[in-house]
Amino acid sequence: MAQPHLGLIVPPAAGAVPVDGPLLYGERIRFSARGLGLGEISTRGYLDVIDSVVAKAVELKKEEGVSAISLMGTSLSFFRGATFNRQLEVEMARATGLPCTTMSNAIVNGLRHLKVRRVAVATAYIDEVNAQLRGYLEQSDFEPLALEGLSISDVQAVGKVPTRALVDLCVKVFEAQPGADGILISCGGLVTLDAVREVEERLQVPVVSSSPAGFWDLARTAGLDARSPGCGRLFAWTAPA
Repeated sequence: MAQPHLGLIVPPAAGAVPVDGPLLYGERIRFSARGLGLGEISTRGYLDVIDSVVAKAVELKKEEGVSAISLMGTSLSFFRGATFNRQLEVEMARATGLPCTTMSNAIVNGLRHLKVRRVAVATAYIDEVNAQLRGYLEQSDFEPLALEGLSISDVQAVGKVPTRALVDLCVKVFEAQPGADGILISCGGLVTLDAVREVEERLQVPVVSSSPAGFWDLARTAGLDARSPGCGRLFAWTAPA
């Protein structure tokens, strides 16, 4: 069987494949990426690049020959709400003729898969983006309880946030308002696999994080086995979409 080849549209200009893909799937799945050149994690930054998403999807099909594509930027796809996210997915699919998804779909699908509705939310974002995320989650029938961000707008800085800071923030939002079924870590630039494992073990609730969930969701969108043992509850067992 040929190695599956999937496409990613990522915020940084360099267009590198995020580290979670190879960590989760090794040689099982090949990934190629195109970068958008996002200048900052804010509405202003999103507006500068959002109109080039569909063109990047077409590039991935024509130049790389991928079989499915995801926009791997959570806030890039939720900042205008759930309806816009759906429209973006449809436009990508129409332009490429391929199964397409977004990282905003990924977090919603991951939370639903793990039966999380009341959610504690830890993010990298500034307040403006946190408000947009709260709206997107509410439109998608979730109840965000405590929601707090690290106030980062620098695209490169998010990848340098240490695991301990992520774990501490997850514990803080989970304990701030009792009753959450699970935790969401939102921002595709955060490196979170170690934090997900630690928080799930410590708090005994499921954790969905943007970048790992993005790869899980794309694998399912492509009809592939998205499991990856030892990488958290989301990857323990799942069927293709």
